[in-house]
Amino acid sequence: MSIYSKKQTWKLWLFMAAVIIVGVSLWYTNTLVNKIATEERKKVKLWAEAIEKKVNLVKYTNELFKKIATDERKKVELWAEATKQLSQDLSDYGFVLKVVADNTTVPVILADEHGTPITSRNLDSTKEGDKTYLKLQMQAMRQVQEPIEINIYKGQKNFLYYKDSKLFTELKIVLDDLIKSFISEVAVNSASVPVIYTDSTMKRVIEYGNIDSSRISDPVFLQSQLAEMAAQNQPIEVEFGDGTKSYIFYQESTLLTQLKYYPYVMFTIIGVFLLIAYLLFSTARRVEQNQVWVGMAKETAHQLGTPLSSLIAWLEYLRSKGLDPETAIEIEKDVKRLETITERFSKIGSVPKLDEVDVVKVLSDAVNYMKLRTSRNVSFTLDSQNASGFNAKLNVPLFEWVIENLIRNAVDAMNGNGSIKIAVSDQTQFVYIDITDTGKGIPKSKYKTVFEPGFTTKQRGWGLGLSLTKRIIENYHSGKIFVKSSEIDKGTTFRIVLNK
Repeated sequence: MSIYSKKQTWKLWLFMAAVIIVGVSLWYTNTLVNKIATEERKKVKLWAEAIEKKVNLVKYTNELFKKIATDERKKVELWAEATKQLSQDLSDYGFVLKVVADNTTVPVILADEHGTPITSRNLDSTKEGDKTYLKLQMQAMRQVQEPIEINIYKGQKNFLYYKDSKLFTELKIVLDDLIKSFISEVAVNSASVPVIYTDSTMKRVIEYGNIDSSRISDPVFLQSQLAEMAAQNQPIEVEFGDGTKSYIFYQESTLLTQLKYYPYVMFTIIGVFLLIAYLLFSTARRVEQNQVWVGMAKETAHQLGTPLSSLIAWLEYLRSKGLDPETAIEIEKDVKRLETITERFSKIGSVPKLDEVDVVKVLSDAVNYMKLRTSRNVSFTLDSQNASGFNAKLNVPLFEWVIENLIRNAVDAMNGNGSIKIAVSDQTQFVYIDITDTGKGIPKSKYKTVFEPGFTTKQRGWGLGLSLTKRIIENYHSGKIFVKSSEIDKGTTFRIVLNK
């Protein structure tokens, strides 16, 4: 297994481990959130039950006060009947006098048909003789309760004015305070849940809590919020015994909502952080790789320089000793080839000089060189629309290196038997160079990975040729190189795109 394949396997295992860790963390966090949510729902349910019980308590208290009010009116009516009987000829006044005397709580004023006070009871004892005070009290009583009419004798009438007793008034104040306190508690002590207290129309807000005060006056927001609350929980119906109803809407707290989405937000942030960290480390790793590439290339060029100089000197010495001219020419070609290779390595890492050259001519020279060093079972074809005119800015030694690498890989893929076709085409702003072989092909999943350092299908090889090719085309010539197409056991086409 190549180092690249191992790296891919490691990445897969690490990714699976990360997915498992994230999955387990999400599951555990979600479990905790559900537990918290369950506890909060219990609290909200208890709050809702407490509210309902308090509603029943207020309702019961209100009904009790109504009974007290009814009993007080009965007392007043009984007092009025006693007064009526006192004005008639009765043989026994004992019971009537007892009824009148027993009224020690309800303030009453007896007046004639002209509104002149006759007598009073349970008012300010210091002012009972003040007619003006009594008339003011009569006006106040009329606004609260309709006076009771008493037919006395031969069409004569008296009117009995009354109001709630002092005790009942104090109890009524307590009841009003209780209702106000209840409404306030609904909003304030709402277990941190958003709550809205409305009237019977469900449109007018009486009180609210844990709701954005700047939006509660917006009718659209209010109706939307009420609908959302009603969908989550059945509104609590409030009826204080007076026939009118109101409703309490509530929903899950903002904290619970945040807890629901917390795991996903947390892992999104962690994911973004890890992605940024990965990109930074990858960039640092690529920079380090580039430095290794540059150092290795320059060191290779330096190491080649010394024996190359010696070879040139030895060649001149052999010529002086009568070396066969043809042999000397062939040796000189190989020496020049070594000089070209040394120059290529020396240019790695530095900004190469690009010259505008004829692409077809450069390709032709590279193909002719490789023909002489390749099996005769491999045929070469160079196809161009015109013999020349496809100019691009190239560093010729480096670009020839690219073509030689691609041809060498193609020959290896065909096991030294097949055909290689190089097609050049003009595409307005670009020059396309397609190099097609009839080799064993590349799986589609490997289209990009073939350019990675260390990727190789050979038993002996470093897997650096295509990686170096990609660097020369993209980093030094601002072009592109990629696998255009490939079929298993039929062949592969590499495409190079150069700026014209």
